[in-house]
Amino acid sequence: MTNARVVLSDEVILGSVAVRDGRIADISTGIVAAGEDLDGDYLLPGIVELHTDHVEYHLRPRPGVHWEAMPAVLAHDAQMTAAGATTVLDAVRLGSEPSNRETVTRSARRLMDAITTAAAAGAFRVDHAIHLRCEVSAEDCLDRFEEFADHPLVRLASLMDHTPGQRQFHDLAQFKKYYIGKGLVSESNVDAYADELLHEASLHADHNRHAVAEGARRRGIALAAHDDATIEHVKESVGLGVRVAEFPTTIVAAEAAVAHGLSVVMGAPNIVRGGSQSGNVAASALLERGLLHVLSSDYVPSSSMQAAFQLVADGTVRLEDAVKLISSNPATAVGLDDRGEITVGRRGDLVRVRTHALPGTPEHPAGLSVPIVRTVYRQGVRVA
Repeated sequence: MTNARVVLSDEVILGSVAVRDGRIADISTGIVAAGEDLDGDYLLPGIVELHTDHVEYHLRPRPGVHWEAMPAVLAHDAQMTAAGATTVLDAVRLGSEPSNRETVTRSARRLMDAITTAAAAGAFRVDHAIHLRCEVSAEDCLDRFEEFADHPLVRLASLMDHTPGQRQFHDLAQFKKYYIGKGLVSESNVDAYADELLHEASLHADHNRHAVAEGARRRGIALAAHDDATIEHVKESVGLGVRVAEFPTTIVAAEAAVAHGLSVVMGAPNIVRGGSQSGNVAASALLERGLLHVLSSDYVPSSSMQAAFQLVADGTVRLEDAVKLISSNPATAVGLDDRGEITVGRRGDLVRVRTHALPGTPEHPAGLSVPIVRTVYRQGVRVA
């Protein structure tokens, strides 16, 4: 792959990359004759995605509509590949409120089966693993975790608690807006629904949080805390063996997480939109303070690449550092040390990208930089 602007960990060069037996064998500066001419496009390490629950939207594209699981995960795979991802940890939700328990459990089993089948058949473009999103406030959380935790594709488990009045939903108005807007509860029933969740959390959250953490440690599964908001939350997470702080909702929580050596993950849509949809801390505020290590596409597959290039267009970081947020840093956070960088010996997971400039917006007055993913290589083999 020649005549590319190759994004290394510490610089961007005009040169070429050779891949042999799935691994990067050589990186050369200057223009060389052999190989595929990339016409000056960027050549980046493939995105390593830690937290995307977007696969669930393919499984249930509309309320009450259930898609076949195998076509759903293959459609998700295609979309993630087109977004520049070469490694994806598919988020599978475990645990739910009583009224939705059967549906969530059935969906988790269908997703796990489909991901397993597609991976074994070599049907995926992307390298898939599994992220168990454990809703610790739910009565069935621990049972479902024990059901799935020994699966060989599980690499990450997160401790979530969406109980109203705390963490992501410390503002009850935001809780009501989110759940009514998602069609999960009617406006007339939202107060009763919140009371039901509070009661269930009081019975199960503390026990499940500790039991899931112990189960993850015993199996060597990386552990994440979701939506920590206070110093006390972070201290508890550290005591449970957490390595990754997903979406801390305050600067104080992010500072505490970094002080304890945790990798901080924020949503790339937060960068693209210019703030949090839930009214919590902006990802840019953490980045400015050196408190952000990883960007996740979360609910918009294309947002990771878009956020990286937008940070450069905004003058916030260098391209090399923006790319680390979506490649090497997430890989390191979950122990995938064989990928995430264009370095000799690493996997040949590469993405060819060209950018398109658009006028500025109120959120990004300097202008938009829209990345166009043109080609994706997984272990040196073109997959998109």
